[in-house]
Amino acid sequence: MQTNITESLRQSPLGQEAESILRKCVHCGFCLATCPTYNLTGNELDSPRGRIYLLKQLLEGDPVSQLTQQHLDSCLNCRACETTCPSNVQYHRLLEIGVPLVEQEVPRNLKQRLLRTAILNVLPYRNRFTRLLRTAQAIRPLLPKALSNKVPARKLTTTAAKQTQAALQRTMLVLEGCVQPAIDPDINAATTRVLNKLGISLITAPKAGCCGALSYHLNQQQDGLDFMRRNIDAWWPQIDQGCEAIIMTASGCGTTVKEYGELLKDDPHYAEKARRVSKLTKDIVEVLSQEAIETLPINTTASLAFQCPCSLQHGQGLAGSVEALLSRMGFELKSVIDSHLCCGSAGTYSIFQPELATELRQNKRRTLERSGADQFVSANIGCISHLSEGADRPVRHWIQVVDTALE
Repeated sequence: MQTNITESLRQSPLGQEAESILRKCVHCGFCLATCPTYNLTGNELDSPRGRIYLLKQLLEGDPVSQLTQQHLDSCLNCRACETTCPSNVQYHRLLEIGVPLVEQEVPRNLKQRLLRTAILNVLPYRNRFTRLLRTAQAIRPLLPKALSNKVPARKLTTTAAKQTQAALQRTMLVLEGCVQPAIDPDINAATTRVLNKLGISLITAPKAGCCGALSYHLNQQQDGLDFMRRNIDAWWPQIDQGCEAIIMTASGCGTTVKEYGELLKDDPHYAEKARRVSKLTKDIVEVLSQEAIETLPINTTASLAFQCPCSLQHGQGLAGSVEALLSRMGFELKSVIDSHLCCGSAGTYSIFQPELATELRQNKRRTLERSGADQFVSANIGCISHLSEGADRPVRHWIQVVDTALE
């Protein structure tokens, strides 16, 4: 793609990076077929190629409007287009550079600013979010149905394996995250029990918190980078002591932590540490895939349909890995059509774009139900919560199903 970006941007590192990304796009249109929003609206400006043109116009100094912002906001950042793109266009990175520039030109209205401020001051902070969620759960019966459906029922952690840490020679860290401990604390508890059976001790760093994705993707990029630095500081003592890996049980967080090295590459104090953290970071499926999981006594009776989160298949490039592992363990996997399409959760997307998110959720629920599986499983707390909203059959994390099969 030919570009003529403004001189001031051309002289900046971000402008040079954006121009390099733009020049890779060859207008082929392969991305249109895999874009969830284009599939819904049929509007090219709701496709990656259309949004790239909008960002190109911005970078070349053309005026932008609220319509520009709306088309960019409707992007799920699912990265399906990047998986499809033959030119390896880093579309998500172009968004990260361009969207804040749009926001400078088109300030958001008061309602949007208040909502974003509320989210940024609650969701990334585990204690704040937990208190708010527990209050909502306590008054859930009094809430209107539309609102009560959005409040997940409280889930308790089942008894953890009673195995002494001293008996286990291998040690790994796990990110607790910000919302998962409140919504479903049993996910990490189940992970601990499964790994204990393989001789691996799972530990946490109390001062680690939000991975930084939420703030970073809501155009508070410096706040997001600060969350990343705090996590690195919290993990570093265990890393120095030889911690084998940093495990992610939420694939959305895993995608971000694996990018710490790139996002902090220009920070002289954290660049090297960030690279090491990213190298150590593994989704739980990557860890278990390397273990002799077949040696464990597994009782597999239910058939499963796996909803592969975008962050796992497109962000981390691990499409098919969970299905392969579960098949190795003896589970019956049912195929899910259009498995590459987003469920509509996409971090805070379901909050800001409820109509599109609801339609995508309905489509994904239909494909899961058509699979004929006994249980639906996923790998990301956002997808699990979104798909379980108001559903007769909730979605669980696949590691919980493995844990149950081992009991």
